[in-house]
Amino acid sequence: MITLHHLENSRSQRLIWLLEELGVEYRIERYNRDPKTSLAPESLKKIHPLGKSPVITDGENTIAESGLIIEYLLKTYDNGRFLPTENTPAYWQYLYWLHYSEGTLMPLMVMSLIFNKIKTAPMPFFIRPIAKGITDQVMKSYVGPNMANNLTFIETHLSQQPWFAGEQMSGADFQMIFPLEASLNRAIQAADFPHIAAYVQRIHALPSYQIALQKGGPYDYA
Repeated sequence: MITLHHLENSRSQRLIWLLEELGVEYRIERYNRDPKTSLAPESLKKIHPLGKSPVITDGENTIAESGLIIEYLLKTYDNGRFLPTENTPAYWQYLYWLHYSEGTLMPLMVMSLIFNKIKTAPMPFFIRPIAKGITDQVMKSYVGPNMANNLTFIETHLSQQPWFAGEQMSGADFQMIFPLEASLNRAIQAADFPHIAAYVQRIHALPSYQIALQKGGPYDYA
């Protein structure tokens, strides 16, 4: 049986949704974040040396990284619903967005989160204006413009087709849902990106997604 090592409020939530859609037998091993640091507990290192989530175990296989987990699950358990035929346009789109999510979009979102936390972190009062000035400049000159450029890119793509790889849902959609949820939750207005907002709402309405939310527990797109 597949075991998903699920950290609360994390990217592993999207994998519960995928497992529900695949209809495979699985169980969830839950882990809570440290209440002070919000980091994963040390117990996750017993599963994978980096102590990160998501991780799945399937027999003798221990697999980390969301993209690789999605590829593994689709190649092992998919019946053709979410894995496009190799060397078709849909297949290359699927692979592109599968890697784009964590390779391009999420690093920008993490940088934004970190710099915003720096501004409110405890520090000597005489340092605060300097720290705020540096973080504001980085956000203004690099993170902000790059985020806007990427979100416009995604908005344009979704205006041309309903799913990331074309007319059919693919593994790319399970990968891309997390950063788009997070963006709508704390960075962008739905009215400014209507196709992104409609895409997220369409997924949230799926019965499999609703079941995954119930099984995964509280989720605030952190």
